[in-house]
Amino acid sequence: MSLLHLSFYAAFTLSSLGLAFHRTHLISALLCLESMMLAMYIALSIWPIENQAASFTLTPILMLTFSACEAGTGLAMLVASTRTHGSDHLHNLNMLQC
Repeated sequence: MSLLHLSFYAAFTLSSLGLAFHRTHLISALLCLESMMLAMYIALSIWPIENQAASFTLTPILMLTFSACEAGTGLAMLVASTRTHGSDHLHNLNMLQC
């Protein structure tokens, strides 16, 4: 395993551990999700270069598009929850209440 692959795996693992253990604020969960998407985007960008496969060059752009949609939806949820509940703490959000 090269150092480049190890850094991508480590970045993805650390961001998923951050998402699992630091779930007090919605903004920290969104930042962990964005770092996971960034690690996957960079890994998918390097992969066609290493394999000399031109057919997979569209995959990182598609991943970046979904990541931007996820970020926009997450920020909209952050603004909506802050306006309705007064804070972005995840323990204040109850999915059973409307």
